[in-house]
Amino acid sequence: MSAKLPLDANAMAMAALAALRAPVLTGALAALRAPVLTGALAALLSACSLAPEYEAPVMPEVSGYKENAGDWKPAQPADAAPRGPWWEAFGDAQLNALEAQLASSSQDLRAAFARYEQARALAGQTRSNLFPTVDANAGVTRARVSGNAPGNGGDPAIGNDFLATLRLSWEIDLFGRLRNATAAANRRVEASAGELAALDLSLQTQLASTYFLLRGSDSTIALLEDSVHAFERALELTRNRYSGGISAEADVAQAETQVQSTYAQLAAARLQRAQYEHAIAVLVGQSASTFTLAPGAFTVEPPAVDIGLPSSLIERRPDIASAERAVAAANAEIGVARAAWFPVFSFGAGGGYEATRSSDWFDAPSRLWSIGPSLALPLIDGGARASLNQRTRAAYDEAVANYRKAVLVAYQEVEDNLAALNHLAEQARRSDAAFEAASRSLFHANKRYAAGVADYLEVTSTQTTTLNVQRAALDARVNRVVAGIDLIRATGGGWTREQLGKAPTEQASPPSPVVAP
Repeated sequence: MSAKLPLDANAMAMAALAALRAPVLTGALAALRAPVLTGALAALLSACSLAPEYEAPVMPEVSGYKENAGDWKPAQPADAAPRGPWWEAFGDAQLNALEAQLASSSQDLRAAFARYEQARALAGQTRSNLFPTVDANAGVTRARVSGNAPGNGGDPAIGNDFLATLRLSWEIDLFGRLRNATAAANRRVEASAGELAALDLSLQTQLASTYFLLRGSDSTIALLEDSVHAFERALELTRNRYSGGISAEADVAQAETQVQSTYAQLAAARLQRAQYEHAIAVLVGQSASTFTLAPGAFTVEPPAVDIGLPSSLIERRPDIASAERAVAAANAEIGVARAAWFPVFSFGAGGGYEATRSSDWFDAPSRLWSIGPSLALPLIDGGARASLNQRTRAAYDEAVANYRKAVLVAYQEVEDNLAALNHLAEQARRSDAAFEAASRSLFHANKRYAAGVADYLEVTSTQTTTLNVQRAALDARVNRVVAGIDLIRATGGGWTREQLGKAPTEQASPPSPVVAP
């Protein structure tokens, strides 16, 4: 149960005491007996912590992911995977530029970094309580004392007071209150670092997902534009056939309906693309009014992801590491609350000069000093300390529950995205097969219509089906890439727990617009 005060705290204390060994305190130090010093040192070195011995919460072991089956193949640890940032696996220069812009200009990241800096500053402020404080005071006053005050005999007194003092005070952390408060603050710093890393990864994946959704919209728009052009040519042909008495007016109406409905789909796709572009602008810290991305085709496939074992997921997710550090902080705060039941021991020493005339201010007879320990212990507090103990214990239970929930959600996210990769692959295959069948059906429908054995409704119906299955296949491929990106986030994006102890740095380069060539 014993614990030593940190070495730098002892050094600071000794340095402060040495500074007070000026002539003004010579008498005080001489008056302090050796047994008192010996007893104080022994008490200091036997200081104890009242915090429970910390053990990280334990979760049931999971042997493997049940959705890790199907056509999608995870990367093997021995694969020659890219060693740089995970998004470079897509080989998209525009995405790489956007991710760099995100790192330097995201307002969300800057806010999170500021929160981390606040946690660090608070930890430094809390740690300072371990060390002695030295205060200097000086003043010159002139005062009139009432003649009717006791002892003045009816004669008022007017005089000067010249005072200069130096005061040292030090709380001896005998029961670990200050050390546990410092430990809790340090754990909060680590938790904040984990939150910052989790937000960084979340924003990276959000940007990549939105970028590829935008590229999917580009391909959808290109598909719809081609369809509109084809349908307009078909409409013109139908009008000519109607003018020649070959087709009915209903055929013309059907063709017009096909064109207009496709234009409506095109407008919706363009709206969706604009919204994706605006979302990317905010993510990279740009104004949506000035940010533009040139159209580009969707051509990527989901990258191979090393999902690892479920047992390693806890070490790979910064949000889980942050939740665990919050548990450690709550554990240390229990020790702070328990220490409130024990006395607070303090040591104080002071000295200086005081005189009624400036000419005598720093003479030897003007010296003053005081030195000695003190003890403070609340006896009656109306149940405040008992309530504090209950609150810190409940806060610990809450932190444990949050940690376990974070682990469960992490498993869920991995399973969800593994399932999405497998089922979306099947959806894409089925849609491709449906497109081939619809294309054959459209070919025969056109022949039947040209031969006069089918009406134009059969043609437009088949055209609609063909377009829909093309869009379904494209959407499945886009969503599969998004699921792959979400799986990267769910498995930590290459983050490791060792990074928790490294102070993050803010990218301070000025923002610049990103415009696709």
